[in-house]
Amino acid sequence: KGDKSIPQFVYGVNHHEYDGEDVVSNASCTTNSITPVAKVLHEEFGIASGQLTTVHAYTGSQNLVDGPKAKTRRGRAAAENIVPTSTGAAQAATKVLPELEGKLDGMAIRVPVPNGSITEFVADLEADATEDDVNAAFREAAEGELEGVLGVTDEEVVSSDILGQPYSTYVDLQSTNVVGGLTKVLTWYDNEFGFSNRMLDVADYITEN
Repeated sequence: KGDKSIPQFVYGVNHHEYDGEDVVSNASCTTNSITPVAKVLHEEFGIASGQLTTVHAYTGSQNLVDGPKAKTRRGRAAAENIVPTSTGAAQAATKVLPELEGKLDGMAIRVPVPNGSITEFVADLEADATEDDVNAAFREAAEGELEGVLGVTDEEVVSSDILGQPYSTYVDLQSTNVVGGLTKVLTWYDNEFGFSNRMLDVADYITEN
């Protein structure tokens, strides 16, 4: 680690802020999944606060058989357990969307699938919004500013159905739920393929700029 922090760019959210830096980060797959969703919600309704939980495929940071690990739970057999653990995505999201600084937190639950993840985002919105209002905002973004980055689906999909989807985030519209001032959104992502597509998009943008 150097003396300066590495800027994180999420394509479709803040990639346009690239200013000739030699070393940049494409952020994480989970940060790429949550920031387009948070961007839409904040711009349309305002986010007072939010909590995210990513239900994430197991990764190389876990053990395949029980063993010692600095993070004890990650030392348990990845393909046999549901593993609550930390995620840096909420804090990273506030670096990408600084207007949300101090408003977000979250955690991860690693599950025994090799690929395919989903983020649950629960937000206290500043403006009143119905489920239809929220879904309409996502549909508009998917067809406009965030086309190719944020997708939406009305289908009753499961994790294996979204493998190979090129989006950073794929909002499950049937699962949008509003209770009082709280709004819950579920959004899928292929944590390998979707992220890789955005890395190529960021690289292409940097090459051209």
